[in-house]
Amino acid sequence: LVLQGLPMDASKKVDLKIIIIGALGVGKTSLLHQYVHKRFYEDYRTTLGASILTKVLAVDNTPLKLQIWDTGGQERFRSMVSTFYKGSDGCMLAFDVTDRESFESLDNWRDDFLEKVIPREQDFPMVVLGNKIDICDRQVPKEMASAWCKEKDIPYFEVSAKNNINVAEAFETLAKQALTTYKGIFESYLTDSIKLTPNDKPKKSCC
Repeated sequence: LVLQGLPMDASKKVDLKIIIIGALGVGKTSLLHQYVHKRFYEDYRTTLGASILTKVLAVDNTPLKLQIWDTGGQERFRSMVSTFYKGSDGCMLAFDVTDRESFESLDNWRDDFLEKVIPREQDFPMVVLGNKIDICDRQVPKEMASAWCKEKDIPYFEVSAKNNINVAEAFETLAKQALTTYKGIFESYLTDSIKLTPNDKPKKSCC
């Protein structure tokens, strides 16, 4: 995590990296375009690697610049996608409520992400999005997804990129979590800096 400026105050813009991951075809790109551009992006070309969009907003009187990384969901790109995890301040896990397999793969996506984020934190800022609730052919009951998220203590949002349902709320919840974690690390960094006095330096020993 990069500390963006010392000291931190409300006038300093904080840059946060958010990554959105999940299986192929769950609507990651559509969710991102709906949030950033307020329009439904109905282009079914597969994202290769990653693309980045930015969004500026204020959370708790702190100006934020979200750098949101949209990643490809194809299994053969998994190792490439995982290289983009480094430096993330928040993670958005997405699945398609009309595709049971995309939900069942959430464990793998989450585990893969947590294994590669350094330092590994079990309570890393994360939210889960169940997309495409506008489609009738549902395969994943809300109760099932909610139970999975509750067990792992991750906020769950039922969303529709097409109809713009709960999309902003999901992104802003993650942004708030990420900012809280960022401030916590920042404050502990300052505390540690204050504790370091000349007397704390180890004495040189002779050979």
